[in-house]
Amino acid sequence: MTEQDFKDGQVLLIDKPLTWTSFQVVNKLRWHIKQRFAIKKIKVGHAGTLDPLATGLLIICTGKQTKEIHTYQGQPKEYTGTITLGATTPSYDLETEVDEVFPIDHITEETLQTKSKQFIGDLEQKPPIFSAIKKDGKRLYDLARRGETTEIKSRTITISEFEITKVNLPNVEFRVVCSKGTYIRSLAYDFGKALNSGAHLSTLRRTKIGDFSVQNAKSIEGFIATLASK
Repeated sequence: MTEQDFKDGQVLLIDKPLTWTSFQVVNKLRWHIKQRFAIKKIKVGHAGTLDPLATGLLIICTGKQTKEIHTYQGQPKEYTGTITLGATTPSYDLETEVDEVFPIDHITEETLQTKSKQFIGDLEQKPPIFSAIKKDGKRLYDLARRGETTEIKSRTITISEFEITKVNLPNVEFRVVCSKGTYIRSLAYDFGKALNSGAHLSTLRRTKIGDFSVQNAKSIEGFIATLASK
């Protein structure tokens, strides 16, 4: 690809590594594109944040294609991951320490399959307090890290598929297909409550956005290597 190709607009599929923020991925790719073509400025953006503790598909747009980011953001998304039963955390994942433990002896594989069906369709879901949503101009995770509490409004989301793929208690592996705005961490937390227990998200991988698959994505290193060879 040439400098003009990136300016006219490219859609790049990147497999985001663990612990990286989506913003860090964008910055890294932008820097390498600028270095490769010795240009001072190029627009680069992502079409949907992945939490640092999640891996998987990140759609990156460059140049004029950044104007189309909203079209990718609205696409259905598929995730796979692991929900750990018997304990909750304030962030609903492993970013924070366990704050409460619950029994899981009463939970069977049949119960898991039955309860999972309750989460298919249009649902009201509250985002986690540890999220990038803004309230009164401030990110919720900034308020949470300062120990401030705030009322979070629920939002309507759609889950078209929620499949339990493997059970090895306390860990439950799953696959989910959902709409824009769905928090899988909140799904894990709510699933734990529905089981009369507690739960948090312990692994998460985004596998699809619309027709785009992580199978066709490059690692950051792979993209940089391809860029250098052009």
